[in-house]
Amino acid sequence: MKRPSWPSWMPIDPYIAALLGTVGLAALLPARGTAADVASGVSTAAVALLFFLYGARLSTREAMDGLRHWRLHLTVLLCTFAAFPLLGLAAKGLVPYVLTPALYSGLLFLTLVPSTIQSSIAFTSMARGNVPAAICAGSFSSLAGIVLTPLLAAWLLGNSAGGFSADSLLKIVLQLLVPFLAGQSLRRWVGSFIARNKKVLSFVDRGSILLVVYTAFSQGMVEGVWNQITPARLGALLGVEAVLLAVMLSLTWYGAKRLGFGRADRIAIQFAGSKKSLAAGLPMASVLFGAQASLAVLPLMLFHQMQLMVGAVIAKRRSHDPEAVEARAVDAGAGPVSSRAGSAATRTAAGTAPRSG
Repeated sequence: MKRPSWPSWMPIDPYIAALLGTVGLAALLPARGTAADVASGVSTAAVALLFFLYGARLSTREAMDGLRHWRLHLTVLLCTFAAFPLLGLAAKGLVPYVLTPALYSGLLFLTLVPSTIQSSIAFTSMARGNVPAAICAGSFSSLAGIVLTPLLAAWLLGNSAGGFSADSLLKIVLQLLVPFLAGQSLRRWVGSFIARNKKVLSFVDRGSILLVVYTAFSQGMVEGVWNQITPARLGALLGVEAVLLAVMLSLTWYGAKRLGFGRADRIAIQFAGSKKSLAAGLPMASVLFGAQASLAVLPLMLFHQMQLMVGAVIAKRRSHDPEAVEARAVDAGAGPVSSRAGSAATRTAAGTAPRSG
């Protein structure tokens, strides 16, 4: 008898189960007092290590080569830090009838977060798009977001991001940007070690985010912020986020076509320009929102899983396009050297599974 399995078009990320389990643990056993201080310190150190690894993984040569495709990267940055926030501001009309002020603040913060790296690369590869462009676009977005996200949060959220100040910006720079730059500077010596131990170091990626989630939700439980939300409001939030994702997917695909980009570039723009990074957003929210961070990151956590599920469906359909079928035929045969080199880069990136980023 054939064993039942989940439909291929509906990827259930085990990491989401781990995130939900962490939220449940924080609800049952929130960190208090000295334990909360220890958890906060450990999560801060883990996030710094996470961004150090990001910096060490990014090839400086890849980044320089990616700069040649500046129109694509500028398009992704405008989608991430201009189009998304404008849609977030437009959603203010839903308060208080659909969204509570606290949920709206979280939704608006979601629109200010940089793009992902891992899932953008994986979906672009699956759809036979421009993988090197997706790598550079996601990396540039993450780096720009270290500065742009807190500045935009201060401007657009105002008092909602009650923890924002010059000191908050300094904390974000020290926690995210400085480790990233340190990783870049030491890549020459640690890059090969990281490449050999990708699977082991992936636990650092995910473990650091789980620590941030536990710390933020523990503080939220102690402060009693979860009394402010109902199941009906959660359902409304999901509906609003579904519309937001649909608009951005359409804008990035058809907008890139109007700008004259080819199919491979449009795929990279769509996946890099319509996604938001859980790894970058959570640490920033914990600094900017303080005790309200658990409620502020809820929209981001929901949007993260939604973008993975929808992105997998789109990537699979794009892989069946005539151009993608032709590209696979070139890979299978003995095409030109340049084609084989490009295909090798795509196959290498294809080993990256869609996960949080």
